[in-house]
Amino acid sequence: MEKLCSKGFASYAEKMVKDLAREFFPDEGMCDLLIRGWCVDGKLEEAQRLAGEMYRGGFELGVGAYNAMLDCACKLCREKDPFRLHSEAEKVLVEMEYRGVPRNVETFNVLITNLCKIRKTEDALRLFRSMGEWGCYPNESTFLVLSRSLYQAARLEEGDEMIDRMRSAGYGEFLDKKAYYQFLRILCGIERIDHALSVFAMMKADGCVPGVKTYDLLMEKLGAHNRVDRANALFNEAKSRGLPVILKDYAVDPRYLKKKRVVKSVKKRETLPEKMARKRSRLKQIRLSFVKKPKRMMGR
Repeated sequence: MEKLCSKGFASYAEKMVKDLAREFFPDEGMCDLLIRGWCVDGKLEEAQRLAGEMYRGGFELGVGAYNAMLDCACKLCREKDPFRLHSEAEKVLVEMEYRGVPRNVETFNVLITNLCKIRKTEDALRLFRSMGEWGCYPNESTFLVLSRSLYQAARLEEGDEMIDRMRSAGYGEFLDKKAYYQFLRILCGIERIDHALSVFAMMKADGCVPGVKTYDLLMEKLGAHNRVDRANALFNEAKSRGLPVILKDYAVDPRYLKKKRVVKSVKKRETLPEKMARKRSRLKQIRLSFVKKPKRMMGR
């Protein structure tokens, strides 16, 4: 049943549960699994229908089932109408409150992740700040999602600050090679190569050993920015670490090509004596043109 639900085959899983109900009476864990299965398949209405049947049958749904429905509602809104995400998510949250199911950190993570995916970083930060009001505290997933979103929004200092808060909260061990590589990809994608190099230095300071992919990413972007010396320095650093990196001829972005300086010839301003001399010369030429030439003697 768990395998069927994880792959989105909730209809088969539900049929199996009903067929075997006399031998294996379903419990609340199985009910949560079925709800998640329908949500994996993107069938929110079926999940809500099943939830209603379970409540009528005397079962209680856990927070995991509601988190699955919340995530499904958010994903459907992202695909069809992102402007409805707040209202649709609020319906699920109200239902949770009505049923007496308290929110947990995963509830906030679902909302924050989906808001960040539609570039609603400020709304995600407001939720992040309100977690304490519900007795919840952020975990490593919360910090990583927000750090990536802040970098994507080019809010670089706030992204660095979020990483520092993650360390202070005791989740520094999750700042591994994979997490830093994601940060670097985002920063290179938004053309913030200098800050990417700063995060790269932070990565090494945290004890993460960069791999070939990390060096290739930075060298390619530095080559595109026409910063060949820095790319060569990274290549030498990777070679000294024993990594099988290959130095390539990277195409330079036309925006970073050094343009030839065109020296414009500036006409020298004429001084007053030069101007008066030019006028006198011109007048002299005009007078000479009016001087009458002597007539030739005509024969009789």
